[in-house]
Amino acid sequence: MGLKMDDFSEIQKRSTRMRLWELPDVYVLEPTDSMATQFLSINRSTGDLSYTSQLPDSDVPHAQIVFGLAGILRLVAGTYAVVITGRQSMGTYRGHSVYRVSSLRVLPCNNNLHRATPEEKEEAYFVGLLKALESTPGLYFSYDVDLTLNADKFQAAAMSECPSIWKHADDRFLWNRKLMKELIDKQMEPYILPVIQGSFQTIDSVVKGKAVTVTLIARRSMRRAGTRMWRRGADLDGNVANFVETEQILESQGYFASYTQLRGSIPVLWEQIVDLTYKPKIKTINYENTQKAVEKHFDDLHKRYGDVVAIDLINQQGSEGVLSIAFGESMLKISNNHIRYLPFDFHKICGHIHFERLSILYNQILEDLTKHGYHLRDQDGNIFKEQKGVVRTNCIDCLDRTNVTQSLLGRKALEAQLQRIGIFESTNTVAQFEALEAKFKFLWADHGDDVSIQYSGTGALKGDFVRFGRRTIRGLLQDGFNAAARYYLNNFRDGNKQDSIDLVAGSYEVGGGDSSRLQITLIETVALPGALVALIAGAYFTSIAGRQLGSDVYQYLYTLLLAGVTGGIAAGIRSQGRYLANRPRLCKTV
Repeated sequence: MGLKMDDFSEIQKRSTRMRLWELPDVYVLEPTDSMATQFLSINRSTGDLSYTSQLPDSDVPHAQIVFGLAGILRLVAGTYAVVITGRQSMGTYRGHSVYRVSSLRVLPCNNNLHRATPEEKEEAYFVGLLKALESTPGLYFSYDVDLTLNADKFQAAAMSECPSIWKHADDRFLWNRKLMKELIDKQMEPYILPVIQGSFQTIDSVVKGKAVTVTLIARRSMRRAGTRMWRRGADLDGNVANFVETEQILESQGYFASYTQLRGSIPVLWEQIVDLTYKPKIKTINYENTQKAVEKHFDDLHKRYGDVVAIDLINQQGSEGVLSIAFGESMLKISNNHIRYLPFDFHKICGHIHFERLSILYNQILEDLTKHGYHLRDQDGNIFKEQKGVVRTNCIDCLDRTNVTQSLLGRKALEAQLQRIGIFESTNTVAQFEALEAKFKFLWADHGDDVSIQYSGTGALKGDFVRFGRRTIRGLLQDGFNAAARYYLNNFRDGNKQDSIDLVAGSYEVGGGDSSRLQITLIETVALPGALVALIAGAYFTSIAGRQLGSDVYQYLYTLLLAGVTGGIAAGIRSQGRYLANRPRLCKTV
């Protein structure tokens, strides 16, 4: 029998392990880690949520252990529940366990779908996107601690008496913010589980006989989430693509120290739409609103983090030059002494192997870093220092050059913290301690790979330098492979992936747009494969004809004709590349 929500207002304990019963009419989630007498029921026809006190007989099949309910998603004609079916323990954060989602499962609640209605056809496209949702990388959660808040924000939230970890969460970093909404509205506290996308890595070492733990957390913003080419720059509200907050934490001798950095796309309005070329043209758009977007972005950062140093690592000449100019001009117009803009042409100064020259950049911002400081408290909760500013780093993708630079700043912060708590002397560096040095390099390299995979589909470039402190032949070859993989994913896979992200993030309002654009026509299905087959066939027959050239004029003309047709096909693919590539259908890029 169904039970009223009010009957369970006292239930607060979050379920960490549940048995999923799949009955013909309902799904039932039964907590197995407590003496619960009421269970969550999800109607398989309507998706409605309720509590029930009845469980099926033990001999009913299709019972599966799950580790959390990520939330509920209502689409045009059906409802879908997203459950966590696999988890991996990654360590602890503030004394509480942190898990990585190793597998998700989408449960359809659409038993009423049995007719070929327009709504069902539209639903079919969304269901395909939900399949991609099940393989979303880099999802993390904790049952007992809020992963969305860095040390300074966490300290403020800790002053509250509210026991619910989601109520003070930074909603920028809640991957399942939209999915949790119905559970929150119905006050189903035991089943509300905040999830972030990003990275969580921990290393342990011993320095001078003292145990040292370093943790690196990445928190990806969902406000302009997306893929590498389909989410660039800022929107009109100042939210930027690939915005990630990285917090490096040191725990030793009863001390807790934290240092936070930011990365995010260049906050002007720009695009780089895929068109089957290796490096599509960068184009600034909606120029009249760029200044407002830039100001909104940095006003928000200043309110949240204090002073801001914006490091721009892009090339100041060439194809990236148009952005360097636009960004620089906009920053000159910002009249805020707490925001500093610093262009640093990474490739010109460091080239492809001399990354040690980043010391030039470090010396330029040393005074700012000292002023910003870091968070430091002891085991009794006494706060000795608070971070009062932040460094925001960007390159074009905010992946490769950015991660190399952030790893240097993280290293310097760790050295300062170890000195402050008395483990390091003033002359000590991380590099002097072999075990810590090796683990620290891999920590940041893995961090860069995690962030890169979520945005570009591959690990970060230049990862060998972060791992080993130098460029290697293997690293250069890996960069070549990753660059090729990025080209393939950007052009042929990321459009659908972008739609999947927009659907989960709530960027697309289901039922609020023209559904006709969701229908994939026959022409769209065969256009690119047909063009590529024609191009390959043309090149093949042209090469055969060319090898048979002699004194025969007709053979010569025939070869020229084949070459001309092949060239025409290639030119046609090039001119129509933007329309032949896999592109998103739900939302505009800006």
